[in-house]
Amino acid sequence: MEDKEIVALFWKRDENAVEETAKKYGNYCYSIAYQILENHEDSEESVNDTYIDAWNSIPPHKPSVLSAFLGKITRRIAIDRWRNRRAEKRGGGEPLLVLDELRECIATDSDVETNLERKVLVQTVNAFLGTLSATERKMFVCRYFYMDSVESVCKQFGFSESKVKSMLFRTREKLRIYLQKEGF
Repeated sequence: MEDKEIVALFWKRDENAVEETAKKYGNYCYSIAYQILENHEDSEESVNDTYIDAWNSIPPHKPSVLSAFLGKITRRIAIDRWRNRRAEKRGGGEPLLVLDELRECIATDSDVETNLERKVLVQTVNAFLGTLSATERKMFVCRYFYMDSVESVCKQFGFSESKVKSMLFRTREKLRIYLQKEGF
């Protein structure tokens, strides 16, 4: 079923929308959640929460790219669940490493979320991504949006670990400079 048809089912409040979404994007959403949570049960719950959130968000939203819409919801839900779990366990893991790597780019004395409007920051980062080569941009998104491990990025792009780490470091440095120029 095409995305437009699935969105139309959501707008009609037809419960088949969730079923069709699960068929087409269930594995995609699960892989996003699992990269962050590294736990089957939590990932499954995040995917189910994604369907609920999509049901509650469509309408009024009418996403033109359903996969991106669902991916963003899944990522947000999984990160929230990861933060809650981390607060309980005070554990580490790949998401903590990824967030720490990005934190180096933004010079601030307190939490980014409390000082910067997310929308402006997202627009600025998106503008920055437009300045990168296709490979740099894809690698950055894999690492910092999907939270893939460095090893996973190496496999996807066919580069050595040292090359990937070096490219990500240089991209983060470019981001830091870009954000400073933009007033962040």
